[in-house]
Amino acid sequence: MKINRTTERSVQILQIIAKSNEGLEMDEICERLSIPRTSCYDILVTLVHLGMLEVNTGVKRSYKIGLNAYRIGMSYMNNRNISEIIAPALKELSKELQKTCFFGVLEGGKIVYISKFEPENPIITTATIGTKNPIYNTSLGKAILSSMSDEEIKDILSSIELKQATRFTITDREELIKNIELVRVRGFALDERELEEHMECVGVPIFDEKKECIGAISASSLYRKDEDYMALGEILKNRGLEISKSLGFMP
Repeated sequence: MKINRTTERSVQILQIIAKSNEGLEMDEICERLSIPRTSCYDILVTLVHLGMLEVNTGVKRSYKIGLNAYRIGMSYMNNRNISEIIAPALKELSKELQKTCFFGVLEGGKIVYISKFEPENPIITTATIGTKNPIYNTSLGKAILSSMSDEEIKDILSSIELKQATRFTITDREELIKNIELVRVRGFALDERELEEHMECVGVPIFDEKKECIGAISASSLYRKDEDYMALGEILKNRGLEISKSLGFMP
């Protein structure tokens, strides 16, 4: 297979500029990619002409990603099934944590499980793909609620009955709202044996390129007194951010 050198260099230039928030000058690009100045200049002029790059004409001339490159990237994201993008990361997370991991979305005041991955020796969970569970006593649900405004949260909670699933289920609306406020501070939600008494789950919201919450991921396992759920929450928070970035989210 013959590779066109100019096309390859064009893509390489776009890649390194995309990683620079402040933009790059031509000399920096030439040095990093070992490209002759004349060749680099011709490529840059063409990419600017096509809207793939923009020029910052300050003290020094630098280049940033242009609107056309952004549109092409968003077109790619829009034409891919979100669960296809999340699934590989969720599978890897399940293997790393040795816990059952889920991706769920909000539908009609309930959480619907879209993806599920289990470790080699999985525990038995009642949730399967397509299962619906309450939003108020699941880590997925509370993670999604934490991304909403106070008014939206109150509106949703006022339309559902908070039923006692276990002795740990929060059924008082004001207490639940305080719990969701804590989720915002921590960046992750806990289902502290609120849905199933033998299960503890951690969940984090997932965002897209519009900074909108499209769902949440969670890690579930049998409750253990010696488990550090705060540390697990921090791990999940970092993984969730990585997944959100893969969907175009910019913090």
